[in-house]
Amino acid sequence: MKCNVIGGEMTHEEMEAYVDMLRKKYPERIFTEVTFKIDGDYVDIDYKYDTVPFNRIRRITGYLVGTLDRFNDAKRAEESQRVKHTV
Repeated sequence: MKCNVIGGEMTHEEMEAYVDMLRKKYPERIFTEVTFKIDGDYVDIDYKYDTVPFNRIRRITGYLVGTLDRFNDAKRAEESQRVKHTV
């Protein structure tokens, strides 16, 4: 992760404390860049994060699934024989 400090100096321990605070507040985010803007006694924090990939979930034969790899042979056959509608 890239850390930038604008308008003053900040110790490594202070930066780590702010980053830990962000990680606790947003545990699902993966931060790529954090910018600290120092204005006297105040610190503004700007951050950028990666998007989190998601898996497509579909309802197939009464089950919510992402992929068919966990289906047994009977469910695979049922899925292959179903009528697929297109738009």
